[in-house]
Amino acid sequence: QNSIGGYGVGFCVYEVSVNGEVCTDETNSSAFEIDLKQHGLQMGAPVVIMIKHKDDGCLPKVINPDALKPNPTFETIYMNVEDNGLLQWTTVNETSKLPYVIEQFKWNKWVQVGEVEGRGIPTANYYTFKTTAISGMNKFRVKQKGYIDKTKYSPAVVYSSLLPEITYVYNKEIQKVQFSAFSFFEVYDKYGSLIKKGYGDKIDVSNLKKDTYYMNFGNTMGEFKKK
Repeated sequence: QNSIGGYGVGFCVYEVSVNGEVCTDETNSSAFEIDLKQHGLQMGAPVVIMIKHKDDGCLPKVINPDALKPNPTFETIYMNVEDNGLLQWTTVNETSKLPYVIEQFKWNKWVQVGEVEGRGIPTANYYTFKTTAISGMNKFRVKQKGYIDKTKYSPAVVYSSLLPEITYVYNKEIQKVQFSAFSFFEVYDKYGSLIKKGYGDKIDVSNLKKDTYYMNFGNTMGEFKKK
């Protein structure tokens, strides 16, 4: 958006350049576009856009600055998770340093369990992440998220754990939910709002009002009633 100059004469912007090259796009209007295609930019190349404007109090506004954010281009050529929970993957064709989000399938949904910074180079990139196992099937994938919710996923990998299932009891005397082993957990109210999450072998619910609550923990779900 290109406002009128502060003194009411002409428009605010008088020159636009991309990587030092002055643009030929028409700027003498209330709104204009900067066409980056004409500059022959390569994927992943640095971009510096300079917008010069009058110093009489006017100020242009960039409507879509996110347009320069990168999109994921990686290709997964290897993906594995070992019995000790070590997730390994190899990619090629990265063009931007986007973070890899590690997800684990549990509680009937994909849950984010970690993040590793991508290297952003097209040659082979090797990554590892130590996951935390749940009882039974363990399923993992990685993803990168780019501009306008463009998300790319790796294939999923699976292994089976012999860990025992985690059980729980609600101790109303001390107002705590106690697990049989350490676990990640989520607590929801009856409206489906997330009110607690964390990792441990107990949940302090003393600050919750009397009601029914629902939990995700281990590889399963449960509920308790605070009376």
